[in-house]
Amino acid sequence: MTTVLGISAFYHDSAAALVVDGEIVAAAQEERFTRKKHDDGFPKHAVDFCLQHAGLSYDKLDYVAYYEKPLIKFDRLLETYLAYAPAGLGSFMRSMPIWLHKKLRLPRTMRKELPGYRRRFVFAAHHESHAAGAFFPSPFEEAAIITADGVGEWSTASIGIGEGNQLRLTHELRFPHSLGLLYSAFTYYCGFKVNSGEYKLMGLAPYGEPRFKDLIVDKLIDLKPDGSFRMDMRYFNYCQGLTMTGPKFEQLFGAPVRGSESKLTQHYMDVAASIQAVTEEIMLRMARFAHEVTGKKNLCLAGGVALNCVANGRILREGPFDKVWIQPAAGDAGSALGAALLVWHQLLEKPRTPAPTDSQRGTLLGPSFDGDQIAAFLDGRGARYSRLEDAELFQTVAGYLADEKVVGWFQGRMEFGPRALGGRSILGDARSAAMQSTMNLKIKFRESFRPFAPSVLEEDMKGYFAVGGDQPSPYMLLVAPVEESRRTGNGESTASGLDKLKVIRSQIPAVTHVDYSARVQSVDPERNPRYHSLLSAFKEKTGCPVVINTSFNVRGEPIVCTPEDAYRCFMATNMDVLVLGSHVLLKADQPDAPDNEAKAHLAKFELD
Repeated sequence: MTTVLGISAFYHDSAAALVVDGEIVAAAQEERFTRKKHDDGFPKHAVDFCLQHAGLSYDKLDYVAYYEKPLIKFDRLLETYLAYAPAGLGSFMRSMPIWLHKKLRLPRTMRKELPGYRRRFVFAAHHESHAAGAFFPSPFEEAAIITADGVGEWSTASIGIGEGNQLRLTHELRFPHSLGLLYSAFTYYCGFKVNSGEYKLMGLAPYGEPRFKDLIVDKLIDLKPDGSFRMDMRYFNYCQGLTMTGPKFEQLFGAPVRGSESKLTQHYMDVAASIQAVTEEIMLRMARFAHEVTGKKNLCLAGGVALNCVANGRILREGPFDKVWIQPAAGDAGSALGAALLVWHQLLEKPRTPAPTDSQRGTLLGPSFDGDQIAAFLDGRGARYSRLEDAELFQTVAGYLADEKVVGWFQGRMEFGPRALGGRSILGDARSAAMQSTMNLKIKFRESFRPFAPSVLEEDMKGYFAVGGDQPSPYMLLVAPVEESRRTGNGESTASGLDKLKVIRSQIPAVTHVDYSARVQSVDPERNPRYHSLLSAFKEKTGCPVVINTSFNVRGEPIVCTPEDAYRCFMATNMDVLVLGSHVLLKADQPDAPDNEAKAHLAKFELD
């Protein structure tokens, strides 16, 4: 038996993943255990979970793989600071203590955190880790590979090829020219948090018009036919400062950086639409070039930019590839898994047999809790619940959903990656015109413009969403148009800005975005049988195979991990029903339930 532990840490979204004899056994982000969103510390809890799940101790590990090469990254930082000196002094003084005391001493740090491990550490290149996480778990024997993010060591994007048990990167884009950092600069400008608010920018884009697209292409970047580009760094500040953009950027767009809690005006909606359009164009050009130079019919994607599911959908529908597979944990968390698989296949030259779907087990790779554990917790809290057999459970919960109740759904193993896929989800009726606002304002406590994603039975997906070809979307990483036959006649409107939210556009209005799109999750009985059974029961009851699926958390918190996390979130929001395994709790039955919405809203702030 050969065991490989992969680790990503000390930037954002720290994670650990365990591969045993080539099989992906466990993986989790550290934030889920510490409850600190985007936790960047050493993933001690995630490592311990992976080992405990496999019944291993530290001394039984054969290899520990780290997701990037810190010395090369440090070289890039020093060279950048020197190039901009003395302008970068503040940023230099802020980052150097962290590097000198932690990041440059990674072997020592990892020895301390992994007591008993005495063997070698393997340091993989950042974009090789992304590429390995994209290709090796995929269902393809061979494929083109694209990775794109902010920056690794020097690379910010790469194109490569995977064949059998080997991959190689053939082209790269280098810092400071970066699609991830370009998008993050606009995230910052529009008042959202860098490295976590990019999906908000993507969700905001359909409310605007891309009237600044030509300005971006003319002034900010020099875009080539192959998707490579150079940025005019006079407009940006991330090389030498503590902000993403500089004064010339604000002058160019005619408005200051938006305050994080200030009103969203049409200007920022149009800016969001413009950078989203540019991003999609760049990704399409990269995809066409990758197809040209590799000659492969399938594509694998990873890196933070691969979480831009609107661009992914366009690549599938308009690009040259037959099929696209995207690493579910496409950001740095997934690089922990990529680093481990890189050791197994590339370093140890172990064979690889692609699984018919993929080898990531529906990315349900985190902790699970059995019925006795759940019951013991609930009894300890004095909670009131019913315990139902499966057939009755699915029918009962489907009935609550059909009655427009909001349901917390906690089942099996926790998801690895940023998307809730039926393991740690909050569910609602997609047919309800009021459900999007209800869930945003009363459950999630987040911006009203944010869209919700649909889960749909895979066998019914084509009747509701034009994903493209026969491609499934099990990991909620593709945006597709709602089928014309499901749209309503009153979708066209003169409404602008956030007023577009009030327009009913389809038979499933709660998951139809203002541009008639949806971020789709297809649910099949192989990857998630219990969730598939619930959706089947809902279809039987209502005739509709689609529900809202959003992550089980509130604004500012990671997705829940344990029954305690789920119960706490349930009690602090206006959620109606909580389902923990086979245990069903009604909010109104709980002895300590808030007696009105004001108390529930106040309780939310205790979570922040």
